[in-house]
Amino acid sequence: MSAGMRGGPQGMLRAYGTTEEASGLNWRVLVRLFDFVRPYRRALLGALALMAVTSAAQLVGPYLVRSAIDDHIHGGNLRGLDLVCAALLATYMVGAFASARQELLVGRMGQAVLRDMRSHLFEHMQRLPFSFYDREDAGRLISYVVNDVAVINELLASGIVTLIGDSLMLVGIVGIMLAMNVRLALLSFSVLPLMVLLTWWFSHRAARIYRLTRQKIGVMIGRLAEDLSTVRVIKAFAEEDRALKQFETTNRENRDANVAAIALAFAFRPGVDLLAAAASLVVLWFGGLWSAAGLVSVGTIVAFLTYVTRFFQPIQELSQLFTTVQSAAAGGERILRLLDTEPAIKDAPDAIELETLHGEVEFHDATFAYDADDLVLDGLNLRIAPGEKVAIVGPTGAGKSTIAKLLARHYDLQEGAITVDGHDVRALKLSSLRRQLGVVPQEPFLFAASIADNIRYGDLNASDEEVRQAAEMARAANFIEALPDGYQTWVQEGAVNLSLGQRQLVCLARVMLTRPALIVLDEATSSVDTQTERLIQEALQELMTGRTSIIIAHRLATVREVDRIIALENGRIVEMGSHQELLAKDGLYSRLYHTQMALA
Repeated sequence: MSAGMRGGPQGMLRAYGTTEEASGLNWRVLVRLFDFVRPYRRALLGALALMAVTSAAQLVGPYLVRSAIDDHIHGGNLRGLDLVCAALLATYMVGAFASARQELLVGRMGQAVLRDMRSHLFEHMQRLPFSFYDREDAGRLISYVVNDVAVINELLASGIVTLIGDSLMLVGIVGIMLAMNVRLALLSFSVLPLMVLLTWWFSHRAARIYRLTRQKIGVMIGRLAEDLSTVRVIKAFAEEDRALKQFETTNRENRDANVAAIALAFAFRPGVDLLAAAASLVVLWFGGLWSAAGLVSVGTIVAFLTYVTRFFQPIQELSQLFTTVQSAAAGGERILRLLDTEPAIKDAPDAIELETLHGEVEFHDATFAYDADDLVLDGLNLRIAPGEKVAIVGPTGAGKSTIAKLLARHYDLQEGAITVDGHDVRALKLSSLRRQLGVVPQEPFLFAASIADNIRYGDLNASDEEVRQAAEMARAANFIEALPDGYQTWVQEGAVNLSLGQRQLVCLARVMLTRPALIVLDEATSSVDTQTERLIQEALQELMTGRTSIIIAHRLATVREVDRIIALENGRIVEMGSHQELLAKDGLYSRLYHTQMALA
């Protein structure tokens, strides 16, 4: 059962995530995120150079207009006016070309950064062990890779260029205005204290609100992912209305968080517009008075009005950038927390490449618990000889399937050791261990791909003939070839177009293709019909020939012919022997066997 399903409907909603305490902007997060841009610093520098050209063109324009009015129109110098207009046209054309090239360069860089971030996240998640996914839900992880990464990329790509370009624009405008008329410039800047207060108010509230929006979108995607993956269960119990109400609650919370963010942004933008209008009125009023007194030229007033308008445009863009920074910082905190999660299961620095596995397996005082207070294996000691066929049986919760997970090193023991051919599995390279270990699970999983590709997943370089041979050995060839498209039949999502038994046969063919030295059968026939069970048993006998085989079984009728049966209870071996020997002991195995036979 997934984390999202624990605790009933209300528990489901809480399981997807909790609201973090609001805090200020974490600049260390942004600095670390910038590492993703470093490989593209040449493209970034090129974009910044083009942005500087664009900013220069925008700064020169009003100054040329002032010159046209004061120096040429006022004096009737038409020749000079022609030259100024030509210069203005050239300035606008250069600015437009630089702006277009800059946006193209930033767009390409942004997509490259987006690809790198998502690939890096996916690669890291592939290295995380089962224990990580025991406490995380897929929806939240999808939100990290899709939504959070997109917002972060917006900041890292266009945000950096916008920040530097707008900063250059502001510095340039201030410098030109002061150069043209110091008194009028200082009057224009009289509204800046109010701008500082408005920005402080905005930033003080934005950190918490934008962190909440990132959390809520993750919650909603988690809810959606779980409901879509369990839609058949929902329909089976006619719980569509409940699922809809739960999703509506999550969706409404996401809407409310985003509405709050939008309301905050739209409260800030009109404030900036109002201050820009106030600055323009100051320029127009005092400039008009001083122009009438002959202290300021008309061209200077026109240029000032243009510069004042452009002065507040970068401020608005920077305010919008600030919202992106807040969202990116909130998403970045989660992404970096994920990337900082060290894989609990990984190769040791001096890990051994196990070229050939002979198949000796030994558990030495193996102690393991998923939760600290609930031991699953308690000092287990067991040796399995190369080529031996061993069945592990016991009641539910005895630790049978855990043995398979520990052998494949999906988890590590808290105490003791597991050795393969005398090597501690923790000293082996994971790839070399798992490559030689064939696991046939209780619940077969197939990808949304062709049947041939699903079999070939065991060996991606396998030829069509090798795939066909593996299917024949798994007793799957007959049903596959009877399908309209044969081996090219597409497996639908969830493999709903194949029966459970057919899925198991395809999974068995996948293992056959890898030719493993060590076989683990995790209740491989527990959920299939009698006819399919017979086919699987035939295939398994062929697969196990000459290989060390561990059969984890619930249906005890399937293990009578093995070399040795191990009976587990409460994580300990309570009985060991052949089928007849254990029946004669009249212990746990005998009780389980006779109970099943009575129910058959």
